[in-house]
Amino acid sequence: MDDQLVRLLEQRAGIAREIGLLKRQDGSSVFAPAREAALFRRLEARLKGSLQPADLRAVYREILASARKIQGGARVAYLGPLGSYCHQAARERFGAATELVPCPTIAEIFSAVDRGEVEAGVVPMENSGEGAVGATQDALLGTSSWVCGEIYLPIRHSLLAKTIQGPIRVLYSHPQALGQCRHWLATRLPGAKWVEVASTAEGARRAAKEKGAAALASPWAAKIYGLKIRHRDVQDHPGNSTRFLVLGQEPVSSTGRDKTSLLFTLPHRAGALHRALGVFSAKGLNLLKVESRPAPGKPWEYVFFVDVRGHAERPDFRQALARLQKQTQDLRVLGSYPEDR
Repeated sequence: MDDQLVRLLEQRAGIAREIGLLKRQDGSSVFAPAREAALFRRLEARLKGSLQPADLRAVYREILASARKIQGGARVAYLGPLGSYCHQAARERFGAATELVPCPTIAEIFSAVDRGEVEAGVVPMENSGEGAVGATQDALLGTSSWVCGEIYLPIRHSLLAKTIQGPIRVLYSHPQALGQCRHWLATRLPGAKWVEVASTAEGARRAAKEKGAAALASPWAAKIYGLKIRHRDVQDHPGNSTRFLVLGQEPVSSTGRDKTSLLFTLPHRAGALHRALGVFSAKGLNLLKVESRPAPGKPWEYVFFVDVRGHAERPDFRQALARLQKQTQDLRVLGSYPEDR
């Protein structure tokens, strides 16, 4: 059976190479999120019970990563450095054979995708406990890239340090991670100074260089930076998870189980938000999220970020958007993409 698998994988690789030639001829992206999502769903439906869906996805994630590499490769930017949760999410989505490119800030990930330096980018959008990531929302306002996927990653923070014992005077981590462990830290490390850094992995990198320093990061970061795990699962809520967005250069076609993200601003009129959101209810479209954020440079004005179940190219969705255009200002569809859960 293993011999047969090798032959079939080589046959598949040959076909992938031919597809890559066709993609280069018409300028298509190597990364095809709709086709990949449809493939996963079709294969999972064929399982008989001997293999778990997650295990099948893990195998095919690497098969697809290999196919993209044969077709010319898909460089993917993420919020670095090595060992961040964003790095972990990117690797779990795109596979180990993919070239993953660390960026020091979320803004630089957007810029890399916008300029075509990478085919895709992975950015944190929101946490189940701490809410939205403001830097990502701000960057979405000015990007020319499309949201073409999402990744849900369980977040399990560990307390990392150079030694397994000894006092901790300073603690490095991302602001969201510190907020997610606030009560645990107040009880177990009441005297430690909190220092906010750009990512949990950056916190681990700094802690590896300082005596008396620690970091909140993943166990994976401990391996990368040579740190000891003092405590595992220190987050305040056991169901802690983060949703990441996948950015791409092309819109994604419908898969039959999709989500659409959009943003808009509203005129200052009574009932404006009620009327705007009512267009989705009138078409039977389910709102998954509604969130506001201050509009940059416009005090006391707000941008609304909305997630809706369905693809923007569906007839009912297009009709809803046409009505929404009349109710709002600066309406923009950020992208339709396969639901991850």
